[in-house]
Amino acid sequence: MNTLGGGITFFLLRCCKRDQYIRGFIGNSRHGALVTKETTQGSSKANLETIYKREMLGLVLLAMVSMATGEDVLNMCMDAKHHKVHPGPEGDLYQQCAPWKNNACCTANTTSEAHNDQSYLYNFNWNHCGMMTDKCKKHFIQDTCFYECSPNLGPWIQKVDQSWRRERILYVPLCKEDCSAWWEDCKDDYTCKENWHKGWDWSTGINRCPANTHCQKFSDVFPTAQSLCEKIWSDSYKYTTHIRGSGHCLQMWFEYGKNPNPEVAQYYAIQMGLVGKASSLGRPAALLLLTVVLSLLFS
Repeated sequence: MNTLGGGITFFLLRCCKRDQYIRGFIGNSRHGALVTKETTQGSSKANLETIYKREMLGLVLLAMVSMATGEDVLNMCMDAKHHKVHPGPEGDLYQQCAPWKNNACCTANTTSEAHNDQSYLYNFNWNHCGMMTDKCKKHFIQDTCFYECSPNLGPWIQKVDQSWRRERILYVPLCKEDCSAWWEDCKDDYTCKENWHKGWDWSTGINRCPANTHCQKFSDVFPTAQSLCEKIWSDSYKYTTHIRGSGHCLQMWFEYGKNPNPEVAQYYAIQMGLVGKASSLGRPAALLLLTVVLSLLFS
């Protein structure tokens, strides 16, 4: 068992059978075998108690490591170009990125640049097919804030071998409203490519439409909200029919101080087996449980 819930369950079972293990089931650390009563008859009860306690402390350590791993998945930053190593509060985040101020993977400078038409972040030009409208651009700014700032993307982070990043997100489930509003506000803008992750002409240092392509309306390149959300960043996002507040989709847009995404990340992490259901207790409750178990063990 590699989850906190499994570790604690096994730990409790061992504690409940304390006398049985002391009498006849002391683990052999070299071979992982069980030693029978006959082979331990020469050992004193005090020595067996010591061995038993060491074994239990090892299980406690495993449980704590499992708990820490689960917490990391639910609150982490990906290893990418501009992300911080660990999430944490920021003194100030710019405009649309402000909702992540209390716990962010981005810095204030990153969020300021995210609002520029052509920033140093990626030298990416939104206006590659004429000026992008403000109502469309706000969704790409929000997309950048979400990608750079959110500490709740752990369950969907994947390793990649790319020159500018070592990790990416894949199939992040977005709420229906976020994708629909994005498509609705951009459908009359223009672009020349379906996948904006690759295939651009970078010969001038910024992205330009590659040869043999032409500018078309978003609605022609992306006929549905689903195609926009899923194809524009090569499956970074997954369109869902879940609505905001369902607990089953992540929101790009939310009010400051009311981030609903940690609970959603936890729901999917449990479904994926990345954390145990016991992690829903939270770190303080889990630590309290382990403290109680330890007090019973050494009483």
